[in-house]
Amino acid sequence: MTEFEGVVPALGQALNKRGYEQLTPVQQAVLAPELVEADTLVSAQTGSGKTVAFGLAIAPTLLEGAERFPRSKTPVALVVAPTRELALQVKRELEWLYEMTGASIASCVGGMDMSTERRTLSRGANIVVGTPGRLRDHIERGSFNTSGLKAVVLDEADEMLDLGFRDDLEYILEAAPKTRRTLLFSATVPRTIASLAKRYQRDAVRIKTSEEQKQHLDIEYRALTVAPNERENAIINILRYYEAKTALVFCATRATVNHMTSRFANRGFSVVALSGELSQNERTHALQAMRDGRARVCIATDVAARGIDLPNLELVIHADIPKSREPLLHRSGRTGRAGRKGVSVLVVPHNRRKSTERLLGSANVQATWAKPPSVDDILYRDRQRVMESTTLTEPLSEYEQEFANELLKRHGPEQVAAAFVRQHFASLTAPEELLDNAPKDRQQRSHDDFKDGVWLALSVGREQSAEARWLLPMLCRVGLITKRDIGRIQIHQDVTHVELTKGSVDKFLQTVGPSGNVEENITVTRLEGVPTPPPAESKGSRDKPRGKKSFGSSKPSQRGKSDTKRKFTKKADKPEVKYERPEPSEAPAGTVKPWEKTKERPAKKPKGKKPFKSKSGPKEERKSRRTIPSAPTADQPGSRPMKRKKPKKA
Repeated sequence: MTEFEGVVPALGQALNKRGYEQLTPVQQAVLAPELVEADTLVSAQTGSGKTVAFGLAIAPTLLEGAERFPRSKTPVALVVAPTRELALQVKRELEWLYEMTGASIASCVGGMDMSTERRTLSRGANIVVGTPGRLRDHIERGSFNTSGLKAVVLDEADEMLDLGFRDDLEYILEAAPKTRRTLLFSATVPRTIASLAKRYQRDAVRIKTSEEQKQHLDIEYRALTVAPNERENAIINILRYYEAKTALVFCATRATVNHMTSRFANRGFSVVALSGELSQNERTHALQAMRDGRARVCIATDVAARGIDLPNLELVIHADIPKSREPLLHRSGRTGRAGRKGVSVLVVPHNRRKSTERLLGSANVQATWAKPPSVDDILYRDRQRVMESTTLTEPLSEYEQEFANELLKRHGPEQVAAAFVRQHFASLTAPEELLDNAPKDRQQRSHDDFKDGVWLALSVGREQSAEARWLLPMLCRVGLITKRDIGRIQIHQDVTHVELTKGSVDKFLQTVGPSGNVEENITVTRLEGVPTPPPAESKGSRDKPRGKKSFGSSKPSQRGKSDTKRKFTKKADKPEVKYERPEPSEAPAGTVKPWEKTKERPAKKPKGKKPFKSKSGPKEERKSRRTIPSAPTADQPGSRPMKRKKPKKA
């Protein structure tokens, strides 16, 4: 039996029962004598045993020298976790760690029955583990009494702040007694965590393990470059190449998780999904299937990147490249835990290589760059696994020896061996044939690549709203080529001409097939030589001038037309006309001279309101005739008395 210095005896017995021989660096750091009653801010690598570390750290404060917990109606410890899965996992870890102390541990997480949690809290719980939102609900409803708390632990505090739980955390910490111990555990310590610690901790001691800045030595990082349209096939080959006991594939969105889950299930993989849209019951069943071995592959979003501990998880695949270093380290940290080895594979599209290199550099990770496993690589690895299988080296029983001799006599050794091979490979998924279409370097790519280019014609043009921004990705996806294989794109009225490199044309046409159907209502044909532009469009809507037509004319204006010719004549060809002014004496009396003729214009109206016009006469006369009619008579049944208008104020 190993004795652990600084550990409460009851917890030391639980460690021995669990098979612990020595503590991890972070577990040893929190057990320092000077930290027995101190607030701490701990940062360590994921998978370094932080859950057991804070369980050991708060034990002296909770037990106060006793061997077992006394019966109490109010909890004495609270652990807050960002996700439901992590909270339930922390509860399981604390249950075996505090087994010898008789501690009652309750969970309060979203998605579970709140009335059941309320009854559990009312019966009395020593330690409560939960998520921020559900814990705040219980505090506000009065079902969770925080007055007896001696220690509060925030596990993965940086993740809780990233998920927007800052208000809930502050509410929980404000409700806890001021004399409590506050322990913050986080993989990284950004500025937000430092400010939270400064506000809610008392003279916190910063604990930083020496391994924090080093690459996780138990994880092998590999970056595999693929074409964007071959990502799923590459993941299938990666799963087949490693044949891990359990593998975790991370995606960026829930839609991608659902798509990959159905695709891999159809390919024969035992796969489960894990995302935020699933209920708590579904997520629990998915994780339990991975632990029991009923499922080998889990397709998940980043909801599984924190705190999930799956036994025998040997492979992590990043189907979508994470946006920053923290998700990369947390995703990869699901493998290589507790001294076990693991592999973290990044599936990198060709156009994301530079950004992925910067991401790995910021995370202080050195990855091996290569191509995805080919069919030959996978078959060779399968043969190696068969040769190294223990089923071929184990001694035979008497019954097995007798039956093996009978098989050899009847069928021969070669036939028996072939049957064994067929049966072994029948349950394996066939690998995918990947295309080696890695792009050239930018320095090597020039116009010479399209010197002998081949032109294709697509049955789509401006009339069908054709644009290069959707034609280019469509051609790459359908023809299994990259954008570097595509040159000029000329869009005309009813046809589009596309230039491809000589080496990619045959592959493109072979992939499309003899029908030439690129997509619905779009076909492609190969052209000989450089295409000639189609004849100019007939004079139609494109030639009509814009604007309103003048009244009285149905013909469009000819201004600005290049084909309009103006006829000019020489000045000498025109007859010369002389105008002579008649003398004043010659003009008849009483006539107006032509050069003195003027057009009379009406006087301008004064600005302002128009004068009131009435058919009944002038305004004064109309006012004098206005009377209020009497009550309606038999001759006028529908008449009503006229209402007087109030005089306007001056």
